[in-house]
Amino acid sequence: MIVKFQKYHGTGNDFIMINDPGSEFPADNHELIRQLCERRFGIGADGLILIRKDEDTDFRMVYFNADGKEGSMCGNGGRCAAAFAFQMKLCGKATTFTAIDGTHVAKIISPAQIQLKMQSVNSVRVKPEHFELDTGSPHYVRFVEDLENMDVLSLGRKIRTSNAFKAEGINVNFVEQKPDGLYVRTYERGVENETFSCGTGVVASALSASLRDPDDALEFDIRTRGGDLKVSFRKEGEHNFRNIILEGPAEFVYQGSIET
Repeated sequence: MIVKFQKYHGTGNDFIMINDPGSEFPADNHELIRQLCERRFGIGADGLILIRKDEDTDFRMVYFNADGKEGSMCGNGGRCAAAFAFQMKLCGKATTFTAIDGTHVAKIISPAQIQLKMQSVNSVRVKPEHFELDTGSPHYVRFVEDLENMDVLSLGRKIRTSNAFKAEGINVNFVEQKPDGLYVRTYERGVENETFSCGTGVVASALSASLRDPDDALEFDIRTRGGDLKVSFRKEGEHNFRNIILEGPAEFVYQGSIET
């Protein structure tokens, strides 16, 4: 079977995008997906996204990590899914779609400005040295200094594979708070490497920063290795966050076809 695909990225977080309205792509073939995401012998990507029909919304986003297994919600992938679906004429510039964590709304203002509404967050575990919260995917957030020179790969892997998180896995974010915003670097489970950006990770970082910000900021500019993002939200109570918006680019890279 010949399958057409497009490659997209959101601030360097890259995805293989496939329009699969008939659910014909062999999504249960984890090894195939892993091979397609492999950077030396495949297309190369942090994940693969299928766009399928949905009864209640414009489309369903099915996301797979680079290890070939279906993953939890991906914020950068959600923005890319909206851009791809719009390009395929499956939706308008305002779209509602279904993902593994529920319904999302996205607005395509321009290729460089796509807004994605994330699920509300009702709980944050505040630890002595870090925060733990779920923003569609589980995240560990630690605030540090001199982030540019940190060994994020080794430190992130050590935390992700520690006894506390080994069974289910966790995404590990290191954050440096500066006067002009946050600088975030993330080790992602499923990819098992540092990625250039993580959408749910920058959301987790922004919410965590608001809990330690004396001005109680409700909007953060965020810099990642792959580019700039913005997170805004509303707080209701100490650890309850609503109307969480992740904003940033989703860019087409190239298209091609594969034989499965």
